Amino acid sequence: MAGMRLTVKQKLGFGIFDLGGNMFFTLMSFWALKYLTDTVGIAAAWAGIAIMIGKAWDAVTDPMMGFITDRTLSRWGRRRCYLLFGAIPMMLSMVFFFTSPAYLPSSMHILWAIIALMLLNTASTVINVPYSSLTPELTDDYHEQSSLNGYRFGCAVFGTIAGAGAVEPLVQLFARPGAPDPLLDARGFSIMGLILGAIMMIVTLLTFVGTKEKQYKKEDLPTESFFSTYAVVFKNKPFVILLVTYALHMTGISFLTTILAYYTNNVLNRGDITTIALILLLLTAMLFIPVSVLVSKKIGKMRTYQVCFAVLSSACLSIYFLGHRMPVEFFYAMMVYAGIGVGFSYVAPFAMVPDVIEAEAKKTGKRYEGAYYGMWTFISKFGTALAIFFAGQILEIGGYIASVGEAASQPPTVFYAIRIIIGPIPFAVLLAALIVVNFYPLDRASMGGTKQLPRS
Repeated sequence: MAGMRLTVKQKLGFGIFDLGGNMFFTLMSFWALKYLTDTVGIAAAWAGIAIMIGKAWDAVTDPMMGFITDRTLSRWGRRRCYLLFGAIPMMLSMVFFFTSPAYLPSSMHILWAIIALMLLNTASTVINVPYSSLTPELTDDYHEQSSLNGYRFGCAVFGTIAGAGAVEPLVQLFARPGAPDPLLDARGFSIMGLILGAIMMIVTLLTFVGTKEKQYKKEDLPTESFFSTYAVVFKNKPFVILLVTYALHMTGISFLTTILAYYTNNVLNRGDITTIALILLLLTAMLFIPVSVLVSKKIGKMRTYQVCFAVLSSACLSIYFLGHRMPVEFFYAMMVYAGIGVGFSYVAPFAMVPDVIEAEAKKTGKRYEGAYYGMWTFISKFGTALAIFFAGQILEIGGYIASVGEAASQPPTVFYAIRIIIGPIPFAVLLAALIVVNFYPLDRASMGGTKQLPRS
């Protein structure tokens, strides 16, 4: 497939996976902590710890999955076989996590949460790392990579909207009759998990059917050990810079997404606008994805990525200072403004990763796509987990009261804790990302054209 322009059908066949992938990512980012505190009834600090442990497990599974997929031979290729066999476990683990363990004593809920999250993250790893590793094998054109990722993240935004906007309606629709608070109902969350898990399974299988890999022979596969492989990855300076930037990016934006439902419920006292705010944020992002592709062609991928950080950091600070003082329309406006930054965050980093892989391949003559994307997927999950962990600890310090079935009356200190999480903290993290990525050295000129190293 190297050297070929991709058709719209091929791009959509590849991109449809991320409808489910981003549905999962958004669902967990926006709702995992709130589900554990307000539906399962786990204290905020312990809920944050459970999520962090579940993600720490990815420190093993994501890099290991990248190592394995680089060395896999099957009739379906190195990557696609994992989409085929991982689709059903992904759906089942979704149902398990979102089925509240009422059958267990409350003292066991934290252990259940840790196990459920480890299973869920493992299932996600099995399909997401191989999928991401397909990207640099589909095209060798510098701008076609940006276009391919534009299609991918166009699908991703639809998944993001579903992951953010469908949760409350589905939970309410399937809540038990007479539930004290339908938005927190355990049965509603369980059926929601089943429905969204089934969608993830279906789109994973569609990408399996809609893509075709180059066939490799045993002698084509890397033979280095696990640690030798990742030593090569971390010697790639542009990749390390990009990886640190992406870690800061995911941490900063995850503070915003994790605390948004708490902010609308407890600071604005308008829990009814949560879904509206999320949809405004994500629809704007969808509209600005193609804009970011055009901007990238003019100013480059790195500068386009910096636009994302500038917009998002200023939006967070504006919400902190003015969100609780102004009419709700101001908050809506900030969601639209932040959506521009989110739109600029989708394509640029994922279009930069193939460049750093290519730069190293030109030096060494070897490719380690699975290892690179294994580490990339891990850092994405780790950044999210880090934000959720600290959000949980800050909520606990602020005195947040976990509840089951109905909203708890929160002490005044909780409101300031929530404002800190949505404002100054992500502002500082995203500003750091803007500074770090400025050291990224690759652009189109430094890549020496658009052709990649031929594959054997």
